[in-house]
Amino acid sequence: MGNPKAFLTIGRKEAGYRPIHDRIHDFGEVEQTLNSNDRRTQASRCMDCGVPFCHWACPLGNKPPEWNDALYKGDWELAYKLLTATNDFPEFTGRICPALCEKACILNLTEHEPTTNREDECAIIEHAFQEDFVKVRIPSRNGKTAVVIGAGPAGLSTATQLNQKGYKVTVLEARENAGGLLRYGIPNFKLNKEIINRRLRLLEEEGIEFKYGVHVLESDKSDTNIQNDPTLGKDKKVSIQELAKKYDAVVLCTGTPTARDLKIPGRELNGVHFALELLSQQNRVLAGMEFKKGELVNAKDKNVLVIGGGDTGSDCIGTAHRQGCKSVTQIEIMPKPPVGPEDPKNPWPNWPRTLKTTSSHEEGCTRRWNINSLEFLGKDGKLTGVKVQEIDWKPNPEGGRPLMIEKGKPEIIKADIVFLAMGFLRPEHPEFPENVFIAGDAANGASLVVRALASGRKIAAEVDKYLSK
Repeated sequence: MGNPKAFLTIGRKEAGYRPIHDRIHDFGEVEQTLNSNDRRTQASRCMDCGVPFCHWACPLGNKPPEWNDALYKGDWELAYKLLTATNDFPEFTGRICPALCEKACILNLTEHEPTTNREDECAIIEHAFQEDFVKVRIPSRNGKTAVVIGAGPAGLSTATQLNQKGYKVTVLEARENAGGLLRYGIPNFKLNKEIINRRLRLLEEEGIEFKYGVHVLESDKSDTNIQNDPTLGKDKKVSIQELAKKYDAVVLCTGTPTARDLKIPGRELNGVHFALELLSQQNRVLAGMEFKKGELVNAKDKNVLVIGGGDTGSDCIGTAHRQGCKSVTQIEIMPKPPVGPEDPKNPWPNWPRTLKTTSSHEEGCTRRWNINSLEFLGKDGKLTGVKVQEIDWKPNPEGGRPLMIEKGKPEIIKADIVFLAMGFLRPEHPEFPENVFIAGDAANGASLVVRALASGRKIAAEVDKYLSK
């Protein structure tokens, strides 16, 4: 390491967010950047660990000590090469990854001030694009073909890995553009979609073919995977069995398309929506797509209730503020997590399950925990509120999930619009031909973008091994 003692004298410095009064009026990225000198200074804090647990924590196996050292020394091109040796898309993870590596950083254990790995990797890749370090790489072809179904993080990772190994890769996507939840789930204020477009142009130049509006059925007789989404390609249909005969390998990367529902009385009322109905539509509106007035999902001048305490719920809060909502309340059925930085149940270097306050929460939100939803209330078919009840949890004598017990009397939360952000159901798949592989959330259930990218790389290696026999 260039400066193995820097952590003793230099504190952690984050780029921070744009001021709230400024950022809630647009969908521009909320996170700011440090100047190059400050960024190199932050990279110098990465100490000469005997065992760097950041390697262990990162699903991609990124090596922050190596590229932080290069960054500190001003060798941005070497830092870029070291970073992209394990991560195909650091411009995505550098913006939206929760940075598992930072929680496993030894400086997080000793000082609760880990190295700024996520911001550092974002700075490295953006500098690489600015300085033209990122080159088009067109590999020699091996004569074999592969088709990737789904252009989300796992699909893009699989496709670029197989392409660089010499396969002729075709990506089939049901929607009108690539990116999956990067484009249709994560708000622009966290990830500007031009960042995705920039990478897609590069992948196309490298020889990957993208076909949009194509819906792939998981069996010849099934059409059940078509979601209630008017922009999905329903006219161009093909089954996986057909693709398995046409291509040498098929990789299914369709994510977890089915959101967890809340089937309580009043679910049919106008004003109850899945979170992605809001998030996907808002991103499409920003991309120039037009919707009829009756199709718009908008929180302007409304009291908003978000049911679900995760990142998707947080994204709904930030989007509702930018649409001009009157108020936002977020409820969660589980108990309030401990206020960090330490989590006794998940000690370092494991990920601490502590209270997370996002940039969207900072913009204004009433947050409540241990709240069970009983009924959606309405008048003339329109939502007016939600009947809820405070609950508690006690250990299950038979083991497994704790038992929910009622606590207090039911109450009504006033709401003109509700967003269900309770996660996604793990998909079930029929038996496929042996040359069909599954990657990302489609295989493992809903998880992080960084895990989807890691799964794509892993499955691409398995495909290559299978076709090399």
